[in-house]
Amino acid sequence: MHKSLFWVYLVLSIIGLVTAWIFNGLAVMNNEDYMAAWFGTAVDWVLSADFTIVAIAVVVFMISEARRLKMKRVWLYILLSGVTAMAFTFPLFMAMRERQLAKISSTEIPA
Repeated sequence: MHKSLFWVYLVLSIIGLVTAWIFNGLAVMNNEDYMAAWFGTAVDWVLSADFTIVAIAVVVFMISEARRLKMKRVWLYILLSGVTAMAFTFPLFMAMRERQLAKISSTEIPA
């Protein structure tokens, strides 16, 4: 199960990175105003607040789960999300989490 989830999360991470590159590239080439897009209308505010709250929850989860599973360098995923996209770093974190869970389960001695 861990191996299947690892690949699902890794594929989602790659898709998240590619879409972030494409759409951020288009936005930059078209000289888009990110602040107006995030906070231009009430709908934009709702989506922005929703995304921000989810992103904070994701960061809290990543930190606590990394500590629980003794994963190293969780700060790197958080830093990368600021320069790429959470759609890339969170699935990447989840893939690495599955790898860590598989590693833990393979080292446990069966009862």
